[in-house]
Amino acid sequence: MNKENVMNKYAGTQSEKNLMTAFAGESEARNKYTFFASVAKKQGFEQIAALFLKTADNEKEHAKLWFKELNGIGDTADNLKAAAAGENYEWTDMYDSFAKTAEEEGFPELAARFRLVGAIEKHHEERYRALLHNIEMAEVFAKSEVKCGSAATAATSWWAPRPPKSAPPAITPRATLKSTRKIIDDGERRLG
Repeated sequence: MNKENVMNKYAGTQSEKNLMTAFAGESEARNKYTFFASVAKKQGFEQIAALFLKTADNEKEHAKLWFKELNGIGDTADNLKAAAAGENYEWTDMYDSFAKTAEEEGFPELAARFRLVGAIEKHHEERYRALLHNIEMAEVFAKSEVKCGSAATAATSWWAPRPPKSAPPAITPRATLKSTRKIIDDGERRLG
């Protein structure tokens, strides 16, 4: 699915606003219940913690239902683009604006926290854009430098620019094959 080719049938309607509000509410509830579960567990209330976590999982599914209805989930490349755009907004606009307001209102510690999180969001954007580049350049399973890799569950390894197109039957699928950089140091081969 290419998200750019899919229209949101609710675009510009009150139903679209309602779906976005429902998604935000369910997402917020999921996080709150996860935090509440942590407190309950620390206080020794295992059953209450479990109930909070079960409800958080339900809220996640509700959020997914509304997000899908808004055509918010695309293929991996589309999702990386959307994630990068969201992170960009957070570090360039949202947290910068929040930090300025906090300073104006006399909360320098809060302003510093907003800026710190903004810097982290910038890193998130860069990471998503790098992963998107790897997909667009067909470099997810192939890198420009020679790699040494192995399958997590087998004694199979290779030295090549890319892992094999498919894993031997005794090991795991190609997506689980891991590559590590080959480093030569004083003639000794190491994995880094």
